[in-house]
Amino acid sequence: MRYEKMSFCRPAGLVLVLVWSAGVFAAVRLPAVISDNMVLQQGEKAPIWGWAKPGEIVAVRLAGQMKYAKADASCKWRVRLDEMKAVPGQGGMLMTVGGENTIEVKNVLVGEVWFCSGQSNMQMAMSKTDGCPYGGVIDAEKEIAAAKYPNIRFFTVEQKVADKPMTDCNGVWVQCSPETVKGFSAAAYFFGRELHRELNVPIGLIHSSWGSTTAEAWMSEKALKSDPEFESIFTKFTEDLAKYPDAKKLYDENMKEWESPAAKAEAEGKKPPEKPVEPRGAASKNRPSGLYNGMVAPIMPYAIRGVIWYQGEANRKFAKQYRKLFPALIANWRSDWRQGDFPFYYVQIAPFKYNETTPVAAEVREAQLMSMGVKNVGMAVSADIGDANSIHPKNKQEIGRRLSLWAMAKTYGKKVEYCGPIYKSMKTKGDKIVLDFDYADGGLVCKGEKLKGFTISGKDGKFFDAEAEISGDNVAVWSRSVSGPTAVRYGWENCPVCSLFNKAGLPASPFRTDVQP
Repeated sequence: MRYEKMSFCRPAGLVLVLVWSAGVFAAVRLPAVISDNMVLQQGEKAPIWGWAKPGEIVAVRLAGQMKYAKADASCKWRVRLDEMKAVPGQGGMLMTVGGENTIEVKNVLVGEVWFCSGQSNMQMAMSKTDGCPYGGVIDAEKEIAAAKYPNIRFFTVEQKVADKPMTDCNGVWVQCSPETVKGFSAAAYFFGRELHRELNVPIGLIHSSWGSTTAEAWMSEKALKSDPEFESIFTKFTEDLAKYPDAKKLYDENMKEWESPAAKAEAEGKKPPEKPVEPRGAASKNRPSGLYNGMVAPIMPYAIRGVIWYQGEANRKFAKQYRKLFPALIANWRSDWRQGDFPFYYVQIAPFKYNETTPVAAEVREAQLMSMGVKNVGMAVSADIGDANSIHPKNKQEIGRRLSLWAMAKTYGKKVEYCGPIYKSMKTKGDKIVLDFDYADGGLVCKGEKLKGFTISGKDGKFFDAEAEISGDNVAVWSRSVSGPTAVRYGWENCPVCSLFNKAGLPASPFRTDVQP
């Protein structure tokens, strides 16, 4: 960015008064997210904000618009641009922001902007880089070479923990190219690429994620403390702080022992031993609200169309709490962003052979399925494209596509199938249970010789492997071992076998009819 003296015509009635004192200089400054190559959300009065010395008049000029603001006593100022529309083929624009100095923001586009967040499966890059240990999608080299989309723009928020909401972050907007896509979120890229191809408008992707992080780290302290059910989160963190010195010493020792066998297992394509869990200290990435403060708050109030989210594995031991925690996160972000109930599309966690003997992953998937009751959300099921030996499935192309189907149908009004079968209701017919599904208007499909993954129980609550058969939009389930059936489960495992799809090729979500309170 270039700084220089600048003179603007000011509207009538505005008088600029300069007050200087020796040694004081406060240049007009912008946050990192407002910079060269950025994409502004079309159809929104996009905020442009920053800092200047108190009382300074700041002028923002873009595409024939001129907006003015006065810096307040805390040096903050903000304007809102008039709504703009993306124009296919339009070149980058120059935005100037000036007061006592001028900032030129170059190559600005108008299009669709999405905030992309979560843990390691969102962080997972096209290929491993120094900045991202999670990488290596299917056909990575081919995908990287083909990533020549200058009107798709990336902004990656630097990973940072903070104890209070930050007003700025580190990061730069870059154009999508084979070089820049390597270390960028693969799931976000494939989602954005689908939108770019279908909508023919610029796409801005703001990526803010961190591996092995819990939902509560991504929520504000106010949101967490507003619900008594989340009090245990802070109680546990206080306990962890007290134990941290000894726990950190043991963790370091365990990590040294883990690294070699983990590397060997990965090289052989086998499931690695479970990685030691890093203890939580004051600077832990899983400090409650720590990532909201350092990696979400600095982006607000940048205008976005919506959010895509890929997280849940780190909350698997507290799945019942996640039923309420995840919807609370969605409400928290919507409230603080002040853009209404914007679209929030998320990925249901994939199969993986966790060391836990109980179906902890199935319980998280259930919590995620329950969250579909929240307004303007959508869930991409990944139960059929996981890797039992890797918590980071490589088929991020299909993840991005399935997320984009939700956006195309529900946000952009395109006529596409966007969701696989979702369990709706059941009724008993003799010794069979007949299941009814939403999102099955075109009929249900079995992939494979027969339906698998169903179990059934009677009043005693003991589940047995079941036979299952499709009839139009229904599935009948039974077992010779069960008379008087009362409940059915499908895919109720950490690493389920999936066989039920709709005619659009989208998989059914795992479920159980005997939902526990």
